[in-house]
Amino acid sequence: MSRSDIVFTIISSEVITMKKFKLTDLLIFIVTAELTGAVSALIAGDFASFYAEVTQPPLSPPAWVFPVVWAVLYALMGISAYMIWNTGNKSKERSIALKIYFIQLAVNFSWSIIFFRFRLLGAAAVVAVVLFVLVVLMILSFSRVRKLAANLNIPYLIWLAFAAYLAIGTYILN
Repeated sequence: MSRSDIVFTIISSEVITMKKFKLTDLLIFIVTAELTGAVSALIAGDFASFYAEVTQPPLSPPAWVFPVVWAVLYALMGISAYMIWNTGNKSKERSIALKIYFIQLAVNFSWSIIFFRFRLLGAAAVVAVVLFVLVVLMILSFSRVRKLAANLNIPYLIWLAFAAYLAIGTYILN
């Protein structure tokens, strides 16, 4: 199989698995994910001062890094969820993938509130680990529907591994 045949096969499979692209629907998915983070942060309160007060584990980034990274990750989550939703195949796998997506989004929403608002460091560490597991499951379920959608969440998973380390380290040190 030549290189052009491989490219044609990949493009053909992408076209077959996608319904017509709808910008409005894509924006709804991205905005929903971004609003999840924004509302959670709003409810959580002044995270920067609490973050400065606690003893942090090694490699802790400055407070300004978190909103920047999360904005990018929420956009990637929204794009990937749209890709799953927009597949031409309304299979059981698609339904399961979207359910896991929304469950992990709800758990993600709760983490900042638990950590910053209620200052329940142990509970936040547990939630961070649960969220990591949910995102692994989400990526696996996305990969059964659309590999690219699954791959868009790899940076999220890597960040969650780091966030879980920070949450557990903060709990232990405080």
